[in-house]
Amino acid sequence: MATTTLFLASLSLIMNLPLLSNAISQCNGPCQTPDDCDGQLICINGKCNDDPDVGTHICTSPSPLNPSGQCQSSGTLTCNAQTYPQYTCSPTVTSQTNAKLTNNDFSEGGDGGGASKCDGEYHDNSEPIVALSTGWYNGGSRCGKMIKITASNGRSVMAKVVDECDSVNGCDEEHAYQPPCGNNIVDGSNAVWDALGLNIDDGAVDVTWSMA
Repeated sequence: MATTTLFLASLSLIMNLPLLSNAISQCNGPCQTPDDCDGQLICINGKCNDDPDVGTHICTSPSPLNPSGQCQSSGTLTCNAQTYPQYTCSPTVTSQTNAKLTNNDFSEGGDGGGASKCDGEYHDNSEPIVALSTGWYNGGSRCGKMIKITASNGRSVMAKVVDECDSVNGCDEEHAYQPPCGNNIVDGSNAVWDALGLNIDDGAVDVTWSMA
């Protein structure tokens, strides 16, 4: 009888071991709340991942930045007889991150190409929304988050991240046959430009941005 009881107790312990080891998820493990993730990881789209606002690289390799914090090109893409640099990283995000503000048409049939990457939807350009360069987009971890954009004239606007401004791929239908974005682009809707009092015809304007 004692032997049977000991066997059953050992079997119960073994069966429960996986449950204990999975209580806290590691990189890309399933989660529902931040408490489900180990250490500094956060729950993003049901999986534990690095927190872009903290800047950890536990689950991903660090961005290929040189010692001065500048992002280095990862290759080139040639289209229409022109060669464009490709970037998998962007400059380090700070409380005042320098960027180039460009204009994007987020509506269906617009020059933004396919639907927004964050939600698979098209958006009205009257919404204050942006697409971020690949490194800042960070695999979608900033999707739905608000950023504060400030122009040199002192005006600021809060805008929601809904898409990636692809710094690696381009010159195809998905990207409206446009070349890859630079690594420091905040691609804003008409509403963003209007709120900042800027002229869209200027093409690209120096701004700073930060997480709201």
